[in-house]
Amino acid sequence: MNLVSLINALFFIFYVLLFAHIILSWVRPSPYHPVWGPIIRLVNGVIDPIVMPVRRLMPPMGGLDFSPMVILLLARLLQGVLINLVR
Repeated sequence: MNLVSLINALFFIFYVLLFAHIILSWVRPSPYHPVWGPIIRLVNGVIDPIVMPVRRLMPPMGGLDFSPMVILLLARLLQGVLINLVR
């Protein structure tokens, strides 16, 4: 596995967790559920520390939280920069 593939795999995992965070924020299953609880804690544990600084800078507009979209755009930019640096 080369370095570009590793970068792409790590960012893919991050994107899956970010989209899971978005979907879980809409559905809001109980964090005490025996199946969903550990998944929610894992997703929130990884994504919340990244989203919270952006959320503080950019409060919800009209009840909508756009901070995950900002994180998605920044992650795509960082992924491109890292891949260009490796090549």
